[in-house]
Amino acid sequence: MKLTFRSVSALALGGAIASPSFAQEQVDEETIIVTAQRENATEVRSGGDAGVLGDKPAEDLPFSIRSIDETLILNQQPLTLGEVLENDPTIRTTYGFGNVAEQFVVRGFSLFGDDVGLNGLYGIAPRQLIAPELYDSVQVLNGSTAFLNGAAPGGSGVGGSVNLVLKRADRADLNRATVSYVSQGHVGGSFDVSRRLAGGTIGVRVNGALRDGEVAIDNEIRETKVLGGAIDYDGGAFRAALDLAYQDVRVENLRPKVTLLSDAIPEVPAADFNYAQDYTYTDLTDIFGTLSLKYDIGEDVLAYAKAGARSGDEEGIYGGLQVTDAATGEATSGFHSFIPYEQDNQAVEAGIRAGFALGPTTHEFNVGGNLIWQEDRTAYDFFNPFATNLYDPVQVAPQNTAFVGGDLDDPFPITKRRLSSVFVSDTVGLWDERILLTGGLRWQGIDIERFSYFGGGLDTVYDEDAVTPVVGIVVKPVSGLSLYANRIEGLQEGPVAPNEPGLTNPLAVLAPRMSTQYEIGGKLDLARGVFATLALYQIERPGEGTIDNADGSRTLAYVGDQTNRGIELTVIGEIAPGLRAITGLAFADAEFDSGLDAVGVPEFAANANLEWDVPFATGLTLTGRITHTGEQVANAANTLELDDWTVIDLGARYVFTLADRPLTLRAGVDNLLNEAYWASAFDAFNPALLQGSPRSFRTSLSIDF
Repeated sequence: MKLTFRSVSALALGGAIASPSFAQEQVDEETIIVTAQRENATEVRSGGDAGVLGDKPAEDLPFSIRSIDETLILNQQPLTLGEVLENDPTIRTTYGFGNVAEQFVVRGFSLFGDDVGLNGLYGIAPRQLIAPELYDSVQVLNGSTAFLNGAAPGGSGVGGSVNLVLKRADRADLNRATVSYVSQGHVGGSFDVSRRLAGGTIGVRVNGALRDGEVAIDNEIRETKVLGGAIDYDGGAFRAALDLAYQDVRVENLRPKVTLLSDAIPEVPAADFNYAQDYTYTDLTDIFGTLSLKYDIGEDVLAYAKAGARSGDEEGIYGGLQVTDAATGEATSGFHSFIPYEQDNQAVEAGIRAGFALGPTTHEFNVGGNLIWQEDRTAYDFFNPFATNLYDPVQVAPQNTAFVGGDLDDPFPITKRRLSSVFVSDTVGLWDERILLTGGLRWQGIDIERFSYFGGGLDTVYDEDAVTPVVGIVVKPVSGLSLYANRIEGLQEGPVAPNEPGLTNPLAVLAPRMSTQYEIGGKLDLARGVFATLALYQIERPGEGTIDNADGSRTLAYVGDQTNRGIELTVIGEIAPGLRAITGLAFADAEFDSGLDAVGVPEFAANANLEWDVPFATGLTLTGRITHTGEQVANAANTLELDDWTVIDLGARYVFTLADRPLTLRAGVDNLLNEAYWASAFDAFNPALLQGSPRSFRTSLSIDF
């Protein structure tokens, strides 16, 4: 339309002048398109929610933090949180617990889906799988965060944390509808409505999505339903917000992890091949929400409180594959299982943040505390194994029960947790805050009760506490440059022993353990909003492993220390007019006192995610991403190793108008070359592999009205 109009204008300028309404209509259309294209630009912001320190720009924090905006979620149409975090070069995604449960590797340590934060609270976000449509931003903080957020209740997150922020009405009126498609037949629709009422003092936002159908993996079917609503009040000194959400996810025929009982890595099956049993499935239903209150007691003095709750209900028949001969693919099913799981969680946090000057220094003082309660109710029914093959799986009916634990019809409590903490910190500013010194202490208590699957009697009690300090410094020698360092300690719940034959303490919870991090780095804020971060770190904690007993059995225990060292470099922002980047690389060395490397930690990882607003085609944006993951050890003995892999994604989006309303058409292909690869290794006790996703095509159409 634009090219046609310009051609007509050049040939018949007088006609255009004689028709001012037509010329104005064209200018308005171009303005609508350019404005919508700019608003659709994928954004990653430096900074975010730093726990007790509040929402801060990255340059003022002695930590590495960034926030992925909802624009990325809208543009890429990811199906899970893991697909969102694939954009971050410092994070890799795998599965845990033998079912459809995403977990993330940050600085060489696991971050379980159970330990993803929501609006700054642990235990409130859905566990296992998280649908991304409900969230305004996904905030990533690299490094130990025990002081900032408290101990994660699942015992993970030593290497970093992820916090989700639910959508609120923090922008002008919005009416948006989107339809989407992911190959082979996954179709969806979503809506997003936002209003500011009563002169802007009250905000309401409601959004939801429904997706269903087969994805690119053969016969793997996913259904997702989400609905979220938020109402907030801004009365000046007093602000309040209530967020409520519902998520229901069902996955059928999930392609399972591949456990290794052989002394070699099997050849990777075809990229879209599925070796799942047709009867396997998982159902995950969550109702959750938070209430946030803030009150300005005086100038630079803020009192705040927030509370959250979640009720989760899960069940599924979970499958697996244990390869006994890597050359032929011969395998057994392992112990497939039916597991019901219910969880009720609550969390509260309150504090006061006060800023004041004292002589030549400024201070930001924080004091407060939090509490988390969790109750897990579960049971298990493991089936007898059967023979199969990785490359030619047999389909069978569910086998007879091998062993059962708990009440399958009405699961009783198996684990109860209470985590409590009290914190205090002060950030001192010197020389017009060109130097910021942060010091703090958090008393952390972890109380865990573990009950028997057989009768529900009390089995194990842990009641541990520790004071975890933090020291950080930020130095700003020149405008736009921040140099920082930190030392931070953490206390986490101990790992849970897998429920495996031959293990003397299955399902036991080891005692809580401490970790210590040292980090130095720099942050550079360049022109056009380009932000670069360089970090060097070392994290040390007791490492878990199995001890071989004389009778051939094994016992899970702490075995020596694990030390992870690494370098991270990230660059985000508009590197040239209309050219935006989310890019970076990470080197990691994770090893135990024995000299053996930790399983599933890539030596090198890099991302380059670019999008370009084509200057000679108004409304057109081209996108591309390259993801590279280096070699990683696949078993505790370090005798097996996964090859490195590289995946290329390409896409485009185009903004046009219909009845003066902007429409955005998006299309893309992930894993362009349809590479078949083992994406990750995990589970040092029973080495397991996760196959990477095949080529998939995605398209969506959004209209704002």
